[in-house]
Amino acid sequence: MSKGVLPLPAAPVDLARRSDRLAYARQVLETEAQALHVVAQRLGESFAEATEVLYACRGRVGVTGTGKSADVARKLAGTLNSTGTCAYFLDATAAVHGDLGMVGPEDVVLLFSHSGESDEIVRLLEPLATLAQCRIGITGREDSTLAQRADIAIVLGPLTEACPLGLAPSTSTTAMLALGDALAFVLCRMRGFTKSDFARYHPAGTLGRRLMRVEAVMRRGQQLRLAHQHDTVRRVFAASGRRGRRTGAVMLVDDQGKLSGLFTDSDLARLIEQRRDDALDRPIAEVMTREPVTIRAGCFLEEAVEILRRRKISELPVVDAEGRPIGLVDITDVIALLPQQEAREIEAAA
Repeated sequence: MSKGVLPLPAAPVDLARRSDRLAYARQVLETEAQALHVVAQRLGESFAEATEVLYACRGRVGVTGTGKSADVARKLAGTLNSTGTCAYFLDATAAVHGDLGMVGPEDVVLLFSHSGESDEIVRLLEPLATLAQCRIGITGREDSTLAQRADIAIVLGPLTEACPLGLAPSTSTTAMLALGDALAFVLCRMRGFTKSDFARYHPAGTLGRRLMRVEAVMRRGQQLRLAHQHDTVRRVFAASGRRGRRTGAVMLVDDQGKLSGLFTDSDLARLIEQRRDDALDRPIAEVMTREPVTIRAGCFLEEAVEILRRRKISELPVVDAEGRPIGLVDITDVIALLPQQEAREIEAAA
């Protein structure tokens, strides 16, 4: 037994052994996975019709449900918002007490109810007929009130709950959750929603950091060390000392102002260690790294991170469309923006 873990209470004999519990857990997952396959095969024209209505919607998409279906509805509203379809969660109970005022005449409302008979959902059908443009019901029963009275009904069909009592919503909520994702992602593809669009809606958190543009973190202006490739090593380093964040690399340019090479503090240290003092008064072009790895302005930070990791480098010049240096991504700045584990991996690689 692991230190600090309390002993389990007595379990039914059929799950007394750890191997039995693992086997049963796998059975639950397989049951729900099989249900998704069945629901996928049952999808028909009503699903396609629903996507067309949602795509043409000029208002917002309201999503509602009760109990566990409300949790599914809330999650789908978030997924729709983050993938290009403006949506909101409509609390079914609050809706019949005034929150129906948030529904606009050009809105489409998705109503989740596995039984199709949830009292709060059924009570919403009549007022929504005049308040919204279209009502789309998502239910497990074709003969339910929701399926019969909605403008479009997506019917999952009969499903066996994975709960050992056959009562707790499990397989049914998994199926509704997956169906909601299917709707959202079909719409995402129909709208031509791109990674750049996705980034605009996720400015925070780890995902937001990875979807930042390199311009958001690169060093620029007075923070850069720029010199001409014909300058001597001594002159370059004598002139590149400035206040503020100091990069560990000098970016060298040619007569056209295009990046031609890179020379780092480590390169200078090696010259001194090798007693190549004569090189200090020679053009830096003779000892610089020619055609260094670069990244174009406008690229995502995650691309820069991958280059730093794969090439095991600490500085990555950022260039414009003509190849002129406009910034530099320094590994120390990237590390500060990443989770600790990922930061340690990059540091180790560099």
